[in-house]
Amino acid sequence: MPKKKTGQRKKAEKQKLRQKEIRNRESQLPEQPCNLPMDCEKCGKKQKSRAFCYFCQSVQRLPICAQCGKQKCMLKTGDCVIKHAGVFTTGMQMVGAICDHCEAWICHGRKCLQSHACTCPLMDAVCVECERGVWDHGGRMYKCCFCDNFLCEDDQFEHQASCQVLESESYKCQSCNRLGQYSCLRCKTCYCEDHIRRKGFKYDKNKPIPCPKCNYDTNQTKDLSMSVRSHKYGRKRQDDDGEDDDYVYDAEYTAYREASDYKFADSDSDDYSEEDDTDSDDDDEEEESSEEEAGGVKAGKSTD
Repeated sequence: MPKKKTGQRKKAEKQKLRQKEIRNRESQLPEQPCNLPMDCEKCGKKQKSRAFCYFCQSVQRLPICAQCGKQKCMLKTGDCVIKHAGVFTTGMQMVGAICDHCEAWICHGRKCLQSHACTCPLMDAVCVECERGVWDHGGRMYKCCFCDNFLCEDDQFEHQASCQVLESESYKCQSCNRLGQYSCLRCKTCYCEDHIRRKGFKYDKNKPIPCPKCNYDTNQTKDLSMSVRSHKYGRKRQDDDGEDDDYVYDAEYTAYREASDYKFADSDSDDYSEEDDTDSDDDDEEEESSEEEAGGVKAGKSTD
């Protein structure tokens, strides 16, 4: 009979499994040590964790390692390349390099120096909207939850609000005229059951079907809030408030009508002003002639 496990042993095994799951789990991009928020001690501006402040180029008093996320290097637990005297070390004595991808400090641990440059999460991190990298702006980097592309801090909300829009004007498959059951959020296209699968390619049953164009995982269209692209030219109807359906016009036609009415109004006003000038001139001549006749009559009476 095996020995019964004590409570302390059970607790130690559970803790060991939990630590293993934490180490093996895939953390999100905002939780990575190289993408943590940082407040500059000199200018006070919030930005991404980096070796030098993006705005004032000052060095932080307590730098953070971009790989392990620690601010204090312990002599007993660390595999330090540079041996330091004392119990621990912080500040510039702890750092060993600067990453070219995330522009953050890396501690002088052997494991961090050897592994971070090849596994940096911000490698080739260029915003899909503004095409800016880590060195071009001071904000943090994110990933779109739909198309999994990199986004900067300024464009993340605007991009994700308009990401579920197809490039076509219908939900039909690109290769045939049937309804597209699968949608690729990166290519913004739909595929039917036949054209989503490629010949000679094996698919796993428990995994989503990859896109035949970009190899990105597709989702079923019914599970998404996909919308089609709409164009506002042609006879697009716009309802005006307070009018019947018979008096609904196109926006372009309405603008054209207003412009033409304005031109006709200008021409009418010009004609009206010319007629007014001629009428006023005639009236002035009649008044002058009547005054001359009245003056002649008065002169005749005075001679008599």
